[in-house]
Amino acid sequence: MPVPDELSHDEGTGGRDRKERPEGTAAQHNPIAPRFATIILTSALLSYLGITALNIAGAGLGPLPMAICLLFLIAIFALQLQHSRPGADQVSPLRKWVTLSAQALLTYLPVMLFDSQWGAMAGFLAGSLLLLLPSRLGWPLYGVVGLSMLAPPAIDGRPLIDSIYLFQSTLLTGLVVYGLSRLSSLVRQLHETKNELARMAVTKERLRISRNLHDLMGYSLSAITLKSELIHQLVLTQPQRARAEIEDVLSLSRQSLADVRRVSRGLRDMSLQSELASVTVLLEATDVQVTTEVRLDELDPEVNTVLAAVLREAITNMLRHSRATVCSIKAVQDTERVRLVVTNDGVTPVHRDTSQDSGAGLQNLALRLRSVSGRLTVAHGSDGTFQLTAEASVTSVPGPRAAGADTGRHPGAEEPSTLPWTSPAA
Repeated sequence: MPVPDELSHDEGTGGRDRKERPEGTAAQHNPIAPRFATIILTSALLSYLGITALNIAGAGLGPLPMAICLLFLIAIFALQLQHSRPGADQVSPLRKWVTLSAQALLTYLPVMLFDSQWGAMAGFLAGSLLLLLPSRLGWPLYGVVGLSMLAPPAIDGRPLIDSIYLFQSTLLTGLVVYGLSRLSSLVRQLHETKNELARMAVTKERLRISRNLHDLMGYSLSAITLKSELIHQLVLTQPQRARAEIEDVLSLSRQSLADVRRVSRGLRDMSLQSELASVTVLLEATDVQVTTEVRLDELDPEVNTVLAAVLREAITNMLRHSRATVCSIKAVQDTERVRLVVTNDGVTPVHRDTSQDSGAGLQNLALRLRSVSGRLTVAHGSDGTFQLTAEASVTSVPGPRAAGADTGRHPGAEEPSTLPWTSPAA
C-alpha cells in the first residue's frame, strides 16, 4: 500500500531533522546571552581595576610599589570572579569565610601603602559580602565597609568631601558588582530554564502522540484484524456477507489513515455517541451480544473526547485480552458527572495477548481522566467478568494530580461480581 505524500514527506523531514539537529545541539549548548552577561560583568570589574591602577600610577610611586599593586589587583580580580560566579553562595561556609577574609586583607592592608588611592577596591568587598552572605548579615556588613572608607582620606588630612566621595563610591561600586553578578546569574538560570522547558515540551509532545496513536490505532487495528479473520471464514460459505465485511475493513482502513493525520490536533473532535454506535456495530459483527444504556445530554468537548477514548480502549482491550460473548455498555449523565461502565465476560487466565508490547492503555486513560477531574476503576469478577468504570465531571475541570486511578490487579484478590446488566442468555 503506497504511503500518502503527506505522511512520507513528514516522516522524511522528521528523520532529516533528527540527523541535522539532534538533541543537545549547539542551539542548546551555545548560550550566547549568558556569555554576553559574563563579558559585561568582567568588563566592569576590569574597568574598576584599571581606574585604581591609573590612580596609583598617577601618585608617582616607584616600580616596586607598582608591581605589588598589580599583584594585589590580579589577586582581587581572581577572588571577585569566584564570588561573582553563579552558585557561589552555595559553597560551604568555611570556604566563604576564607575567601572573604582573603579579600578583606587585600582590601585594607594595601591602604597602608597606597593610601586613599586603593579605596575603590573596598567596593568589591562590599559587593562580595552581599553576594555570599545572607541578607540579614550581608547588608549591615556592606554598610560597615562603606563607613570604613571615611577614614583613609581623613588620615591623609584631606577635606571631608573626599571622605564622603570615597564612602559614596564604595557603596556604589558594591551595588554595581552585586547587581551585575546577580544579573549574570539570572540570565544563565533563565537560559537553562528555557532549555529545560523546551525539553519538557518535546517530551510532553512525544507522550501525547504516543497516547493518541495508542488510543486511536489500537481500536482500529483490532477491528481490522477481527474482521479479516471473519472474512477468511466467510469468503467461501457466505460470499455476500464477506463482501460486506470487506467494505467495512476498507472503511476502517480509511478511518485509521484519517486518525493518524488527526493525532497532530490532539484528539479534540471525538464523540462518545459516535463511538458507541461504532463499537456496537463492531461487536455485533464479531458475534458478541451487546446491551446498551445511554442517557447523555450535551457534554463538554474535552470530556466527550476523553470518554470516547476510554470506550475505544475498553473495547480494544476486550477484543485483545478476552473471549467475550456478551458485553454491556452504560453511559449515564447527571447534573454534575457522567459515568461510563463497560462490562464483559470471557476473561480467562489462559487467554493473554502474546505480543511483546501489550500496551499501557489503562494508564493512558487514567491520565486522560485526571485532566478532566475524572477517575478510572477496574474490577475483576471470579466468574471471568471484567468491568471498567470511568467517571468525569460534565464540564472540563482540571483535576488535582493526587487524584488516583485504580487500574491494576491486586494479586490473589477476587472481587464479587456486582454487574449492572443481565445477560440475554440468563
